[in-house]
Amino acid sequence: MSVTHYIDGKYTAASERTQSLFNPATGKASGEVSLASVSETEAAIASAKAAFPAWSETSPLRRARVMFKFKALVEEHIDELAALITKEHGKVLDDAKGELTRGLEVVEFACGIPHLLKGEMTEQIGSGIDAWSLNQPLGVVTGISPFNFPIMVPMWMFPIAIACGNTFVMKPSEKDPSSTLRIAELLTEAGLPDGVFNVVNGDKEAVDVLLTHPDVQAVSFVGSTPIAEYIYSTASAHGKRVQALGGAKNHMVVMPDADLDQAVAALMGAAYGSAGERCMAISVAVAVGNVADTLIEKLTPKVKELRVGNGEIEGMEMGPLVTAEHLKKVEGYVATGVAEGATLVVDGRGVTPEGGDGFFLGGCLFDNVTEDMTIYRDEIFGPVLAIVRVPDYATAVQLINDHEFGNGTAIFTQNGDAARQFCHEIQVGMVGVNVPIPVPMAFHSFGGWKRSLFGPLHMHGPDGVRFYTRRKAITARWPTGIRANADFVMPTMK
Repeated sequence: MSVTHYIDGKYTAASERTQSLFNPATGKASGEVSLASVSETEAAIASAKAAFPAWSETSPLRRARVMFKFKALVEEHIDELAALITKEHGKVLDDAKGELTRGLEVVEFACGIPHLLKGEMTEQIGSGIDAWSLNQPLGVVTGISPFNFPIMVPMWMFPIAIACGNTFVMKPSEKDPSSTLRIAELLTEAGLPDGVFNVVNGDKEAVDVLLTHPDVQAVSFVGSTPIAEYIYSTASAHGKRVQALGGAKNHMVVMPDADLDQAVAALMGAAYGSAGERCMAISVAVAVGNVADTLIEKLTPKVKELRVGNGEIEGMEMGPLVTAEHLKKVEGYVATGVAEGATLVVDGRGVTPEGGDGFFLGGCLFDNVTEDMTIYRDEIFGPVLAIVRVPDYATAVQLINDHEFGNGTAIFTQNGDAARQFCHEIQVGMVGVNVPIPVPMAFHSFGGWKRSLFGPLHMHGPDGVRFYTRRKAITARWPTGIRANADFVMPTMK
């Protein structure tokens, strides 16, 4: 299987440079993906630029109708799309369908673009003078997405951008690009004109063109913090709008009054779902007071009993990691945790998976983790949960607020006052109360604080519309006659 680019409504010839694609569950190569050259990336930008004038002049209602058709097509092909995700990423099929559902919610939000683009109007701000505002598209915009959500994260970007009247160049992860390319086909089938949505696969060579090309007006990115910093600084230096979402180290505080069965169930899904390859995964459980021993006691058998295997098999709870290199990296973190003195309660290394012998790591559970340890400081991005013991609520809050990342966090408690105080004082962008993964719905906006976000605006929701449009303010008067004399003073409303 050869995966190429989708430019101007059609697939291109294979590039000179390619990279192997793998099925993570089997560890075997499944094909190769083209890595775009400078000229191929520039061709995608040129296609988007050529399509912009006509698409930006298309009425918001007609653009919304394309989004409605696209939504129906995705729903029709949801099993096919989920299978593509599972084959290249490895996550279990149910999780892949969940990813598609969360992406579709943003498409549904974008279907309301005729309302979302409405500006503001004030009549008679002065004698015979009216004022109003317009929200207009930027031009060619681009999105660079990570491997862990090959459809959902692109859908956080392009539906709103396109519905606002922009044209788009998507650069998916070269590790699992096939589902994004299938999405491009469905957009064409939905009636999107050629050139409005283009896909280029590639590495840093393609990315640098997207970050620096003068015809690209805005860049959206989701990935690790070092790359997010590079994306933000490079694109900003070239005059572009940027929203770059970086890494995370998400804590879940378990208070002494929490329902521990509920908290354990939440931790299992939030820490080990998608093999921990989520920017919103809970990787640290902060046990307050005397709950740690009971928490460990309840977690340990559940982690050991996780069904780990090929995500295409019904009933699997956790699939493989995405590549052999990433597996080695995560296993290295487990070894470092042991070397630095943490207690490895459950060791997932050497797990025997069902239906595959690819890049598998079972669930790992650490106790007695301290804030100076590498496994506490770094984003591991794997099925590794660390238990940190703290004496009280104030110490838990300070622990979270002191961390460099501020993406997501949660508190499990039955005390409304403690929950309210937590929401108020925690220095994190997304907060859950008895909800372990507080990803906002599509009509709100997604984004963290501190070194988890670079740029002023979050993704999708109202911030997404603001990011992909620019505001124009108009002040107008229609005089009944020609003024006899000019004014040479600052104009004021009379």
